[in-house]
Amino acid sequence: MYSTMALAPSLEEEVAPETAAFYRRALQTLVDAGVPFLVGGAFAHACFTGIRRATKDLDLFIQRRHFERVAELMRAQGWDAEMTYPHWLAKVYDGEEFIDLIFNSGNGVAPVDERWFRNNAVADVLGVPVRIANIEDGLLSKSFIMERERYDGADVAHLLQANAERLDWPGLLQRFGPHWRVLLGHLTLFGFIYPGERHRIPAWVMQELMTRLAAEVRQPAPVDRHVCAGTLLSREQYLHDVEQLGYVDGRLTAASTMSESDVASWTAAIPGRQPVPSADGGEVPHAPGHA
Repeated sequence: MYSTMALAPSLEEEVAPETAAFYRRALQTLVDAGVPFLVGGAFAHACFTGIRRATKDLDLFIQRRHFERVAELMRAQGWDAEMTYPHWLAKVYDGEEFIDLIFNSGNGVAPVDERWFRNNAVADVLGVPVRIANIEDGLLSKSFIMERERYDGADVAHLLQANAERLDWPGLLQRFGPHWRVLLGHLTLFGFIYPGERHRIPAWVMQELMTRLAAEVRQPAPVDRHVCAGTLLSREQYLHDVEQLGYVDGRLTAASTMSESDVASWTAAIPGRQPVPSADGGEVPHAPGHA
């Protein structure tokens, strides 16, 4: 769908020369080896919005089954490769510089699968022609990032503002699946942010989502009401609910691919995270509890 789009030029000026050389060599290594990957993050955002900004890393989306091959290629270049969080993220290090290898979302709801590799645009990234993650997949990933220190809602709004008429709207609805309320929230905010451009969101999309909302409101209360899905939006801000109030962690339901050990390690990595007092006066490790 996007292969003929005129995309933003390479972000050479936004990346330090030494870092750019590392990224360029890594990209060319993967291209030469024929390993399927997609460029995301600040580079993809620049392609689809024209917003150029400095980036601290390079985000590459891969399928989990390709990690070992990618790691082998990177180590052959003299770099370190590690599986940082088995449920979603690995990293490649060249000293202090690093590349993120992403094969799921941090909340476990958006695994990278074959669908991600359909109809991708090709862009020049630091002089290397590469495939870019599709807008719909990037938008899905960003829609769930609502931490205190990072909220990607503005990125979502800018992706919509720059591409509303080009989006695969049926595909976007399909991607959000049971999490359609998150999409409705962002589309509602888009109409607030750009009041003169509300019409650019197809009327049928808003009508479909509002119909779902109205139908849900008329339904009786769910059998299991003691779930907090807020942990799918923020790994930290809803820990009080699961650790102190006894809510079931939304990441430990069928909504996510995460396991209890995944949740525990991801929670323990929160900067400044303090152990939770236990009932006997001791300390419970960082893993959130659930009913």
